[in-house]
Amino acid sequence: MAQRPVYIPMNCTPFVKTENVEFKFFPGFSEIQKMRNIKGLHTAFLAKNPDLRLLEISSKSSVPLGIKLSAFNLQILLPKSGKRVSVESAFQSSKIFVGGKQFVDLLYKPSRDAKRDPRLRESGSLEAFRFFNYEFPLEPKTYFYDWLYINALYRQKNLAEEILNYDAFTDIEFNQKKSLNCQAKAAAIFVSLARAKLIDDAVLDKEKFLEIVY
Repeated sequence: MAQRPVYIPMNCTPFVKTENVEFKFFPGFSEIQKMRNIKGLHTAFLAKNPDLRLLEISSKSSVPLGIKLSAFNLQILLPKSGKRVSVESAFQSSKIFVGGKQFVDLLYKPSRDAKRDPRLRESGSLEAFRFFNYEFPLEPKTYFYDWLYINALYRQKNLAEEILNYDAFTDIEFNQKKSLNCQAKAAAIFVSLARAKLIDDAVLDKEKFLEIVY
């Protein structure tokens, strides 16, 4: 058995409710095993919440929208060049390590390569984030990731409208014991802000986002 979180939008701060769900877990890295785990997690959650519409957000999702919303695939428009890069590559390239080390070349690498770049694990402690002219502290812990993901989604109007059809979100790859940032959680916050009619204000600037969300 294993536990994984399901993220449910809320209409007030912190704009997301986490429900940990226990289900039969199938170990392994194959796509088949991932799909079995997604099905098991969703079945267990929906048994107690039959009226909620649940979406897996990852490259393993069985729903095209869930695949498009993966941070590996969701793209953000760069402020100066007008080029598009993945949220994942933007996130990894924004990390600032001790001594001010930042690997901006990761911005244009494929998502998987950017995430697995060995320099990210060999450069000491993480000190902050810098995305072009925007600088973010490490606290609140998911502040920068949530801001980046939600801003990217906000500007993809078709995806932003489609995600509002769902009431809860999962990411089968995410393990709370090992990671902090989760695309399913960020998606739930986006839906909450949109339904509360706060999303336009929240994406005005990073200080406004911090004030509203946290």
